[in-house]
Amino acid sequence: MLHIASETAGRRPTILTVPGLGNSGPTHWQTLWEQADRDCVRVALGMWCDPRRNAWVTRLEQAIRTAEAPVVLVAHSLGCVAVAWWAALAGQQWGAPVAGALLVAPPDVERADACREIAGFAPAPRVSLPFPSILVASDDDPYCSGQRAFDMARLWGSHFVDAGACGHINADSGLGWWGEGRALLDRLIGAAEGPVAHGAGRAAAQPLLDGGIDRRARS
Repeated sequence: MLHIASETAGRRPTILTVPGLGNSGPTHWQTLWEQADRDCVRVALGMWCDPRRNAWVTRLEQAIRTAEAPVVLVAHSLGCVAVAWWAALAGQQWGAPVAGALLVAPPDVERADACREIAGFAPAPRVSLPFPSILVASDDDPYCSGQRAFDMARLWGSHFVDAGACGHINADSGLGWWGEGRALLDRLIGAAEGPVAHGAGRAAAQPLLDGGIDRRARS
């Protein structure tokens, strides 16, 4: 297994937030986390209302490669699919430079009624992500069914968390700071600073991600 480079090993991870279509506004939990944590920085993807898959993946690559510490990604909505595309194209070994990802409310980009901006990211990559990840989905997300979100988690090798009825898990959901999500992020940071930082593989990180998580089983 690949160890994180010596110049970054032992450092607190840089948290890169990856918003979705339209960016995240002032009351979105991503914005609130950025305001409270100096290690939490938004990726400037640009073209927020008219995204292009290749451009977003390129800007995500630049942000990851210029970070001065191991990276934990916090993606919402279309940002989750951009992260998956980056993983499919970057050729990263396990756990470095990205040491983990929280993927929240990914849309179903392959739906027949998906809008043009989202459909441009189709198909969703079918690749196991080369870092520990947690995918959080809602039972009543208008952009993705719970079953489809579970299927994406299985494809990507992510731990699946059913958040219940929370809409698109955004500012309109009234979550504010969203403490439950922050607790999941803290588990990923623990894995990044512990097993992943020391070159351990997927199985070694799993207990940290599983502990205390209520995951509803799906067939």
